[in-house]
Amino acid sequence: MTQVSINALTRHWPGSARPALDRLSLEIPSGALIALLGPSGCGKTTALKLIAGLVEPTSGDVAFDGRSVLKDPPERRGAVMVFQNHLLFPGMSVAENVGFGLKMRKLPKPRINAQVAEMLALVQLPDLGHRRPSELSGGQQQRVALARALILRPDVLLLDEPLSNLDAHLRIEMRDLIRSLQRDLGITTIFVTHDQEEAVVLADRVALILDGALRQYATAEQFYKRPADAAVARFFGGRNFVPGTSGGGLFHSALGPLHLPGDTPLGPGTLTFRPESIRIGAGAENTVIARVLDRTFLGTQTRLRLMAGGAEIEALLSPDLVEGLEVGSQVPVTLPRQALWVLP
Repeated sequence: MTQVSINALTRHWPGSARPALDRLSLEIPSGALIALLGPSGCGKTTALKLIAGLVEPTSGDVAFDGRSVLKDPPERRGAVMVFQNHLLFPGMSVAENVGFGLKMRKLPKPRINAQVAEMLALVQLPDLGHRRPSELSGGQQQRVALARALILRPDVLLLDEPLSNLDAHLRIEMRDLIRSLQRDLGITTIFVTHDQEEAVVLADRVALILDGALRQYATAEQFYKRPADAAVARFFGGRNFVPGTSGGGLFHSALGPLHLPGDTPLGPGTLTFRPESIRIGAGAENTVIARVLDRTFLGTQTRLRLMAGGAEIEALLSPDLVEGLEVGSQVPVTLPRQALWVLP
């Protein structure tokens, strides 16, 4: 297992006004599974290529177990990258694709065959070694690409949007397989995704990158409950932002005085809370009267747009909890204290 340290990693592309990646710093523990999350073009794939050695940084450093690897060529870094589009050799069989790296290392053929068989069993393709990549489904091809990387026993595994080309069912299946293999093998793994659900389900910690810069590096729970700023909150589905001032354990705003958690900073700020944290009905504290502006049925949830005091807020609730609640009606809603967070 390998600890990865990324220090102020920066990449400027020629002719670009601002860096594709701007001073990215992360500490990734040995054996961890980390997600680089962000929209297309934010710099996350650039970061992966810099770690792999496929691109040289403008400045900054990458270290494995405390040793800089910037002067090491890609093939000697101990990092293996699996690309979004598989890059399998069409003229080779599945077994030949998986064993290609070992063949380049000039291992004896019986040993290669044994390790290929072991790896195909590990990715649940034990009987498909004789086939060509074109005879496989997209999910099977992705497994072959994963097996080809894992057979090299890398110190660091880098996955670039590994699930983006798969349908919903296969994404869930591959997601479970990647998590299972990573835990069993203990390989430090960094994967790139634009899908927040994928990042939340798979990763031990998530690094959110927006416009080339790291905005927050935290557990999934912290992103939902304690976002670093409004942009982070919005990326994770935040909808409620109410300006005001906190002091004396209360937040004063258009919603009226609301009791806050004990760790809230004092002074002006923006109150945020998840749409799904709002409760219908009066509580012991933090209850306000709201008027229903709009309601939308979403299947497993109903979205309510509400006017409370002088602030418009949004709630996501189970449909059975709002049955009979019509547009224009008034209803008490409660904002649980621990669900509230003030952005500076």
